[in-house]
Amino acid sequence: MTQNTKGRQNTSEKKVKKGNLGYFQSEKKRKLIITAILFAVPLFIFFTSWIYFKTRMTIWTVVTVVGCLPACKSLVGLIMILKCRPMDRKLYEQIREHQGELDMAYEMYMTFYEKSAYIDALAVCGNTVAAYSSDPKIHASYMEENCQKVVRKNGYKATVKIFTDLRPFLERLDSMNAHKDTLEEGIKFTPDEKYPELSRNELIRQTILALCL
Repeated sequence: MTQNTKGRQNTSEKKVKKGNLGYFQSEKKRKLIITAILFAVPLFIFFTSWIYFKTRMTIWTVVTVVGCLPACKSLVGLIMILKCRPMDRKLYEQIREHQGELDMAYEMYMTFYEKSAYIDALAVCGNTVAAYSSDPKIHASYMEENCQKVVRKNGYKATVKIFTDLRPFLERLDSMNAHKDTLEEGIKFTPDEKYPELSRNELIRQTILALCL
C-alpha cells in the first residue's frame, strides 16, 4: 500500500496530497501564493506601461485584462477552498484506530452541481465504500446516489454509504477489516493502463477524490 492509501501523512510537507490530513491547510497556502503571483504579473505590466507611456490607452491594458482572467479563475478556487475547514485532529486519530488495512481518504469536500458536503473520511474495500460526514447540512442520500453513479460509470460496481453518526461508521470499518478477504473475493480486475501501479481499491478512491475540491 502507498503512503497516501494507508493515511500515514506527513503534514509538515509543503504540499499535502488530496485525501490526506492537512490537505485543505496546504492547499489554501498554495492557492494564495499562486493567485497573488497571477495578479501581480499583469498588474505590474499595466502600471509599468502606464508610467512609461503616460496613458492607459495602450495595447498593454488589453494584455493586462486578458492576463487577469487566469488570476480571477484562481481566486474563485481560493475562495472555495477557504470555506473548507480542516479535519479535527482528534477525530482523525479516532478513525485511524479503526482503519486497519483499508484504503482510506480523509478531509474532503465533495461537490456536485446541486449540492456539496464535507466528508471527513471514507474507506474502500472491494465493492463497498463507506464514508463519514460531520457536516450538519449534508444531504447524505443525494451525495451517496451521485457518488455511486460516478463510481459505477467508471466501471466499478461499488455501493456507497455515507454515515452521519460516527459510531456506526467505526463499526463498519471494523466489519470491513474483519471481512476484507471476503469483500474482495471473486472480483475481476484489470489494471488501468494509465495507473498500472494502483490497485482496484486505490482506483475507486482516486475516482471519488476527483469529485472533491
